[in-house]
Amino acid sequence: MKDKLSLSVELEQAKIDFLEEMARTYNLPDAGKAVRCLIDYARENTDAQPTIFDEVRCNDCGT
Repeated sequence: MKDKLSLSVELEQAKIDFLEEMARTYNLPDAGKAVRCLIDYARENTDAQPTIFDEVRCNDCGT
C-alpha cells in the first residue's frame, strides 16, 4: 500500500455534501476517496488541466 499523508482542507458544506454524494453514488469508501479520484483524473488527463485550473471559480459566491 502507498504511504498516505493527512492534509486538512477547508471546504464549504455544499462541497462536502457533493463529495459524500459522489462517494455514495459510486460506492467509494468515503469522501476522501472521491477527492483522490478527482486528483488522479486531473493528473492523468493533462489536457484537461487548463479547463480545471486556469479559470478560478467560486460557485458559492458567483465569481
